[in-house]
Amino acid sequence: MPETSPPAPGRTTPGDSHRSLGEMNASVAVPAAGGPWWRKLLAFVGPGYMVSVGYMDPGNWATDLAGGSQFGYLLLSVILLSNLMAVVLQSLAARLGIATGMDLAQACRERYGKRTNIVLWLLCESAIVACDLAEVIGTAIALKLLFGIPLLTGAIITMVDVLLVLYLMNRGFRRLEAFVIALLTVIFLCFAIQIAMASPVLGDVLAGFIPRAEIVTHPQALYLAIGIVGATVMPHNLYLHSSIVQTRAYPRTDAGRRSALRWAVTDSTIALSLALFVNAAILILAASVFHLHGRTDVAEIEQAYELLAPMLGAGIASTLFAVALLASGVNSTVTATLAGQIVMEGFLHLRIPPWLRRLITRGLAIVPVVVVTAIYGESGTARLLVFSQVLLSMQLPFAVIPLVHFVADRKRMGALATPRWLLALAWIIAAVIVVLNIKLLIDTIRM
Repeated sequence: MPETSPPAPGRTTPGDSHRSLGEMNASVAVPAAGGPWWRKLLAFVGPGYMVSVGYMDPGNWATDLAGGSQFGYLLLSVILLSNLMAVVLQSLAARLGIATGMDLAQACRERYGKRTNIVLWLLCESAIVACDLAEVIGTAIALKLLFGIPLLTGAIITMVDVLLVLYLMNRGFRRLEAFVIALLTVIFLCFAIQIAMASPVLGDVLAGFIPRAEIVTHPQALYLAIGIVGATVMPHNLYLHSSIVQTRAYPRTDAGRRSALRWAVTDSTIALSLALFVNAAILILAASVFHLHGRTDVAEIEQAYELLAPMLGAGIASTLFAVALLASGVNSTVTATLAGQIVMEGFLHLRIPPWLRRLITRGLAIVPVVVVTAIYGESGTARLLVFSQVLLSMQLPFAVIPLVHFVADRKRMGALATPRWLLALAWIIAAVIVVLNIKLLIDTIRM
């Protein structure tokens, strides 16, 4: 059993019946102090990669493809800034979970009134459905591209993923993490090969990482930029990370928590660097293959798949693209299921079987796919995919602001009180997100 100590003054630690993720909490062994650093790192590797899944899910593909084909390398700076924001916010989510023993949903339930919690819960559930919507579309498109399965049939097949989630969750949290990391490796290798084939001009790529005013002044560029922010910094990931960092059996002492936080932040920073590469690779691929050859109209995943092989002169390019998309959609299934469980249990103290929770969420996501496909055809799903990411961005402040509010409470955070410079940076990030969303609303009303 890990060493424990009474909670610090002002800190509330949930009882066993309400521990985040229940029996998975503190289920992964951690080497004792004094061992090799690499063993400690390996023990903490996992949660960051599970969080990074949300930063490269099919929703990112739609916004990155549209941004790259239409504006070239312009929006690379948005991907970079979004990733840096993600590193800060995910580190705060990990800090909250390790310092208080509560995930973000549990902290909201404890600190806010019933009505506020209901609103926050509904917003978070809608964000999870929006994320699941992207997974349904992405996975269904991948199944169509690889196996010729019709889009609607593929969307229905995605319901079967509940069996995969149940199997992995029953095998233990480490097996769940290993599965996620294996698929992330597949995605990384697929894009590394495609970038090598595209051979983009390095100077042009690096120039794209420098922010330019056109991003804000051009309405369509801003729309895509906010979609990229929504697809990168995802609301449910903050709830997820604050919970799964607690799966490690680190000593629940001040020293144990400090050590756990260092390794957790190291894990998430490395994992999010991988996500940065994948997101940037999608946009670079679209910019170097489509935009530079006059194809600024490529905004759909299927369109990109069909054009990659002839424009790169290699049939395997399209296959790698589809394989990475399928891996991305399947991976996102696992993390979205966990996030949904964490949110429901944290806000409502309501536990339902994971398979039922998964079927409800996936069912809500499939309905709009069926309706849009029936009315607008398969091309309508591309617009729905980008819209889902903008919707996620609109809901982001309702997760970020409570998170920063909680970690600013020095009494509650105890030995892991957040440094003032980090708090200032977090509030600036929150303000930027709010301002961008207000700007989007104004532009949308005027259109």
